Amino acid sequence: MRTLFDVQQLLKRFGTFIYLGDRNADIEMMEEEIKDLYKNGLISSEEYTQVLLVLKKERKDMG
Repeated sequence: MRTLFDVQQLLKRFGTFIYLGDRNADIEMMEEEIKDLYKNGLISSEEYTQVLLVLKKERKDMG
């Protein structure tokens, strides 16, 4: 998992499509969805950690 696109594809596997029209808001919503997937045991801790790193990098690149 290396890009925001990869994160979107992971979410799509669970039927989640996020597009709010604001990239920062999209990233925040993705993070919330990923946290819920992890809490419910639907993704591994490795996937969870990788996604958080990708989202953190995306935020850094934006600002």
